[in-house]
Amino acid sequence: MDSPSEKKSPSPEAGKNPGPKSLSPEAKSSPGKKSPSPTTGSPPAGTTTIEGILPASHWTDQPIHPDDDADSSLGDDGDVASSTASLTSSIMAYRTVHGRTFHSDRITDAQYWTPNDDQATEANDIIHHMLTLVQDGKLYKAPLNENISRALDVGTGSGIWALDFADEFPNCQVLGTDISPNQPTWVPPNLKFEMDDATLVPWTFPPNHFDYIHVRYLFGSIPDWNSFIAQAFNCTKPGGWVESYEASCVFRSDDGTLLEGSPMDQWGKVFVEAGKKFGRPFDVVGEGLVQAAFREAEFEEVTEWEFKCPIGGWAKDPKLKEIGEFALAGILQDIEGWILFVWSQVMGWSKEEVGVYVAHLRRQLRDPNVHAYCLMRCVYGRKPQPAA
Repeated sequence: MDSPSEKKSPSPEAGKNPGPKSLSPEAKSSPGKKSPSPTTGSPPAGTTTIEGILPASHWTDQPIHPDDDADSSLGDDGDVASSTASLTSSIMAYRTVHGRTFHSDRITDAQYWTPNDDQATEANDIIHHMLTLVQDGKLYKAPLNENISRALDVGTGSGIWALDFADEFPNCQVLGTDISPNQPTWVPPNLKFEMDDATLVPWTFPPNHFDYIHVRYLFGSIPDWNSFIAQAFNCTKPGGWVESYEASCVFRSDDGTLLEGSPMDQWGKVFVEAGKKFGRPFDVVGEGLVQAAFREAEFEEVTEWEFKCPIGGWAKDPKLKEIGEFALAGILQDIEGWILFVWSQVMGWSKEEVGVYVAHLRRQLRDPNVHAYCLMRCVYGRKPQPAA
């Protein structure tokens, strides 16, 4: 039986699959069932008539401050991630959208929506630092035993969380999986990276295998959260923990400074609508999908933790101010990368319309009079021990 959920919400105002493809030469594969490939077709740019969402042409009709797009990199040639001797040319054959590289669809049809190039990696590493500040320097919230032997980081991205976790638990074998091979090659001896698409079922890991499974920032990536968490449940040892940390795609304010129809207001609305078209929900926090999936899988001691993450350095509390500054820095590092695939390939906006919207968005993000935040939620639970 689930224990009562525990919610904490500090307010800013208060202060797969064909088997893992290893990055080592001994990569292995096995047959699996692929998830349906989403339809990314969309109406012509500027013809959107969805309630609450302004058409793309709205942003090109608005005047732009001369400095608004001074640091925009949209359309610049993105650097393809460096290859290593152990990677095949097919794995490195990334897709390109307006000069930015995305995972290779020769490997999987997962259709992940953010780039995998250096600019995106730097943005993700800034966000990682911000999240460690949110958690007072900790990498996890589940009450882990210091003697755990196996851990899995699903959707490891640049691998920075897995690297830090492997350093903290030197006697634990840590595995980081992702659909792009953009992780470092020099890693601790207890860490390994493999290519794997966690949306494909069943997972190829043995049942009751991991002491801890970590999931972070997979919103907009998982077609079925119930199925996804059920796979994690199956691969976790009895008594082991699964933890998911997600953020809402919707910006909010508690004092009315985030106006309806503004660029930041439209950000969340477009993402939510794109998730419906894309078949992968973006506002998993707002819809409560993760905690529902944990209970559907019958985890015990399901615990929820919430945090209002300020966007920008407007909060009076010094800690919240620092968190907000890093959150803003992570977004500004790669706004284009966050929205390019979704806005253009899913919603049908042109390159010009995306670029102009980004200029308006960047200006509002930097406005200290807009007291915006996004809601973050961590959910973790324990797999029950078998009955005596």
